[in-house]
Amino acid sequence: MMIETDMLYAHVKSDDWLKPTAEKLMERIAHGDFGAVSTSREVLHELYYVSMEEGLDLESYIARLAALTSIPNLKYLDTTSEIDILAVTLMKQFNLTSIFDAYYAATALNADPDHTIISTDEVFDKVTGIKRRDPRTL
Repeated sequence: MMIETDMLYAHVKSDDWLKPTAEKLMERIAHGDFGAVSTSREVLHELYYVSMEEGLDLESYIARLAALTSIPNLKYLDTTSEIDILAVTLMKQFNLTSIFDAYYAATALNADPDHTIISTDEVFDKVTGIKRRDPRTL
């Protein structure tokens, strides 16, 4: 099972409509309720861009990275050339507009055995082969 940026971002922000859900989910991940949960290292890149748009300084961004990368049972998957190519192919095939969403979908299809993404983002519902689990229902 994979998790994408919406829950991770809500977890590190001081105020977010998804924060209560994210806090419960991160606690369950840390306790090992789902076994090892993976995510793409691209979430750290996306987090950089949204944090900068938010006006965050680099010191606070580093604190966010430290918080996310220290969550027990959450492992970060490297991208590969196969994932890079698949991400762009998925953008074309399924009309995805976010390169980050494309990377998460490609990683789920290429590197996650059950092809499942924990996300509130319904864009993953249109990608053949991916199962999306809404974190509000976990």
